[in-house]
Amino acid sequence: MNKMFRLSALLMVLATLLASCGGNKEGLRPSQALSGAGATFPLPFYNVVFEQFATINGDEVAYGGNGSGGGVRNLKDQIVDFAGSDAFLSDKEMAEMPPVVHIPTCMGAVVLAYNLQGVGQLNLSGDVVADIFAGNIKTWNDPRITALNPKAKLPAEKIIPVFRSDGSGTTFVFTDYLTKVSPMWGKQYGAGKSVNFPVGQAAKGNPGVAGVVAKTANTIGYIGSEYAFAQKIPYATLKNAAGEFVEPNAASISAAAAGEIPADTRTSITNSSAKGAYPISTFTWMIIYKEQNYAKRTKDQALATLDLVQYVLSEKAQAITAQVHYAPLPTKAVEQSIKNLKTVTFDGQPLLK
Repeated sequence: MNKMFRLSALLMVLATLLASCGGNKEGLRPSQALSGAGATFPLPFYNVVFEQFATINGDEVAYGGNGSGGGVRNLKDQIVDFAGSDAFLSDKEMAEMPPVVHIPTCMGAVVLAYNLQGVGQLNLSGDVVADIFAGNIKTWNDPRITALNPKAKLPAEKIIPVFRSDGSGTTFVFTDYLTKVSPMWGKQYGAGKSVNFPVGQAAKGNPGVAGVVAKTANTIGYIGSEYAFAQKIPYATLKNAAGEFVEPNAASISAAAAGEIPADTRTSITNSSAKGAYPISTFTWMIIYKEQNYAKRTKDQALATLDLVQYVLSEKAQAITAQVHYAPLPTKAVEQSIKNLKTVTFDGQPLLK
């Protein structure tokens, strides 16, 4: 009886240790508290995925949606484990910090949400959108808009564009698109996380822009599609490079990624020439340091960071994308990301085999 009791006690101790120190491919490690900051565009997807990830090993992920620009600054200051960004880092930005790895996490769409009483459907083209945000098209019943919407009763009201006040990957994606469809926009304003919009109203984050559009008549603003869906805000159907008017959905977003993906995954898929492609589609990325031993981080933190990224790339996590109005990554993007993760080190030693 005493031997059985001691055996039972030993098994209980082992069970407790296993429960408190979940595992990874290299063996057991204690659960970690991870932090990230950045893009609000993928926030609804991250909220679900990070919560599910926490059930595996007890690793908690705190993510602050302070905009892609803020997230990159936090990573550059080495105060987070990862940055979220809808804009990949430029060569210049990468030269200003230690080597990083870009991991695409999902695909999504930037939509033109609007608030027009009695207008349930709105067709727009890229050149018209550019002139609206440049202030060249001033009223909703402008001939160029009415030509695209012959059946709609467009009001003779002033258009109020709504744009991001913070450094934003969503702004980068939107203005990257505008530079491709409007020579005027490319010459006068260009693409960037922060752009000097000449007219309209500023708001912080995707939630801020969505809130202004939802509450203010005659507005139009660019936001991540999930925010338009969640608040039931109408959004425009956009004319793509193939001449089709397309709505954002999993199929049309995926169609935009039909081309080649570079080895480092830094690529723009706006204004895709593919048939059926929604023209303002984008990847969004988690960005981590290639050398993970920084700012007194431990190897367990580094392993937990890689476990998190691998989970986001997993079939289980990617299956969530459509449920929250995003699109899953193409297989080639996942495969390339796994290769890139194998270059991540701690004290110069690879963390993944």
